[in-house]
Amino acid sequence: MAITKILSRNDGLKQAIEYVLNGDKTQEQILTAHLNCDPGFAYQQMMDTKRELGKLGGRQCYHIIQSFAPGEITPELALQIATEFAEEYLAGYQVVIGTHTDRHHIHSHILFNSVNHETGEKYHCSKNEYYQQIRAVSDRLCREHGLSVIIQGDGQKSMSYIEWLRQSKGQPTYRSMLEADLKASIEDANSIGDFFRLMERKGYEIKHGSRLGFKLRGQDHFMYPERKDKQYSEDGIRAAINGNLDAIFMGKNLTVTHREPYKPYKKHPKYTGFLALYYHYLYILGKIEKRQYPPRVTGQMQQEVMRFEQLRAQFQFLNKNGIATEADMQAFVEKAEAQIKALTKRRTILNVQKKKRQPIFHALTDEEALAPAKRLYDQGHSGMEQEAQRYMEAVKLLENCGESREALAQQQAELYTKLADLNWELRQVRKQIKMCEEIRRQTAAMQENIREIEVPERQRQSWRIERT
Repeated sequence: MAITKILSRNDGLKQAIEYVLNGDKTQEQILTAHLNCDPGFAYQQMMDTKRELGKLGGRQCYHIIQSFAPGEITPELALQIATEFAEEYLAGYQVVIGTHTDRHHIHSHILFNSVNHETGEKYHCSKNEYYQQIRAVSDRLCREHGLSVIIQGDGQKSMSYIEWLRQSKGQPTYRSMLEADLKASIEDANSIGDFFRLMERKGYEIKHGSRLGFKLRGQDHFMYPERKDKQYSEDGIRAAINGNLDAIFMGKNLTVTHREPYKPYKKHPKYTGFLALYYHYLYILGKIEKRQYPPRVTGQMQQEVMRFEQLRAQFQFLNKNGIATEADMQAFVEKAEAQIKALTKRRTILNVQKKKRQPIFHALTDEEALAPAKRLYDQGHSGMEQEAQRYMEAVKLLENCGESREALAQQQAELYTKLADLNWELRQVRKQIKMCEEIRRQTAAMQENIREIEVPERQRQSWRIERT
């Protein structure tokens, strides 16, 4: 199944081509292809087309991405499908294709010039064209190669790219959580009215219309699950409930579906402060994801389930650095800020060194890059005078500096490596400070969410005790 999307770029054509063909992502450019342009000259040829036709402005290129579920396809087949797509849909356009394998899911990038070099027309794509042409061609090619496609038809909608990506990683989505609640309520209900009661107890507001809509408190929009699956229409739900009841009466089904009950949280003996709060919160989110929670979960809490991995990373950060109290947090931030000052000072010293050596480093680059131009100049070709002059100036500077080219190249590499390492270290420290800010900002909301979940449950337990 290919998830296909199209993007446009107003600038950065050269950088975009380099990204698509990046050897680190395409197995040293083995997984690349070119249509109507030559390897190594794609950017120049695309710009020549724009220049010849007087269409240098506006959109520079378009970028189609085909993403596949993990384990569904080989890189070679993904490249083949992308190439076949470009040959069919992008006739006359200059195209570069790169199939990337650096992520958990294989995906192909199809970048093409905004100007057709055969017709001279600029490319335009409406929303209807995306669905009717781009998606249609992509889906047909997937079918021809034995791959699944997203069903799209009357009354149905495909899942979003984000939903598909989360699902492919085994992570929950709003839709999957709603479907889990629908299935549980259908199994437990003894009538359609009882089903609606159970869904309301789970916190859903229900919209009765041509389609059944469901949304949790805190959500802005209703979801209509029957658009994807007709079993979640009112008629489908009625039929499922009646089928369950018939099976129960015939002794073919259990009258009670086994489902793990919600277990109230027990404090972790080791954790206090921030750590205790995060541990408690992650426990609740885990119960929500597994559908083992008290009724009336809010839309905000489902949204928090979607952030589970981020919150877990924050918990691990707190635990690793021994941050339990606000005092611990402040001490960590102050230490990090001092570290940033020290690293910045070191970077300034290195940048001064780099600035002093920059003419020599530029000369090294010019000598290598302009050597072909100097040879052409020596052979009598015109138009190479400036390049030849720069080459000779670079050679003269290198010969007079008193150091070998090998030593200079080594110095340059070492200096640039130190700068790169410092910049990386600075980014990591800044990320840590940002994480502290995020933790501080969201703890109050976490405490409130916990109260909304657990206080009602304690009340229900006390009511049960009073009744007994």
